[in-house]
Amino acid sequence: MIKKNSRNTVTHTKDTKLSIQFNLDGFSFCIINNSTKETSYFSEYVFNEKQLTPESLLKKIEEIFKTDIHLQKDFSSVLVIHQNNLFSIVPNQYFSEDILSDYLNFNIKTLATDFIAYDDIESIHAKNVYVPYVNINNYLFQNFGEFEYKHHLTILIEKLISSNNSNEKKVFVNVSKENYDIVILQNKELQFSNSFNFQTKEDFIYYILFTFEQLKLDVEKIALFFTGDIEPESEIYKITYQYIRNVAFLESNNKIFNELDASKHSNYILLNS
Repeated sequence: MIKKNSRNTVTHTKDTKLSIQFNLDGFSFCIINNSTKETSYFSEYVFNEKQLTPESLLKKIEEIFKTDIHLQKDFSSVLVIHQNNLFSIVPNQYFSEDILSDYLNFNIKTLATDFIAYDDIESIHAKNVYVPYVNINNYLFQNFGEFEYKHHLTILIEKLISSNNSNEKKVFVNVSKENYDIVILQNKELQFSNSFNFQTKEDFIYYILFTFEQLKLDVEKIALFFTGDIEPESEIYKITYQYIRNVAFLESNNKIFNELDASKHSNYILLNS
């Protein structure tokens, strides 16, 4: 497990918010001062190997909590962000709490014992139905008591819509180690959202081009904005630029990046401001 992009010092007060994000590849968190609304600390852990189960992921998280003193504090509030592909976006007019598993069974295989949650995404009049890692929620409850939790795509959509003031259709691709999210907006309306796994650069560009084709988007005109774990020198960026002309990075204005060895488009879900 590798710890990176960590600010060295932070003055801690109880009037702070802790935001945690995790997936099978890693764990990151930031601390926000409620008075100034500024991010005072950020840290990211990248696992040497992808965890194959929520149980093995929990062991990694327990190890981090035992060794990272910044997580052993009191916070006024805690937000936990579950990052996985176990979700489905459902428009409000088709949503019912009584059939949550039905929405997911179109995309993934659920078990009768799975706990299914949903987020209300008011800005698009829809619900995000998903499977959170309940064992990790239980562990965090033991540490913090009550906290709020959401799916990562909920946060991503909310932040993109909030910051998007253009009437033009735009494509946003948020990249993680082995998967990425595609969100397409026009005005402040969601046109498309989905997540895809990839192993090679060919996998990476395939799903992007397939989305462009299915939605009849012009690769010469439509702007594509990257966030997350991708850099101009990476193979996945280079192959994207071969096929899509208008490619850029969506950067954050968060001042914490002045103290981090990280690109301003990285860690968008936690650090965008």
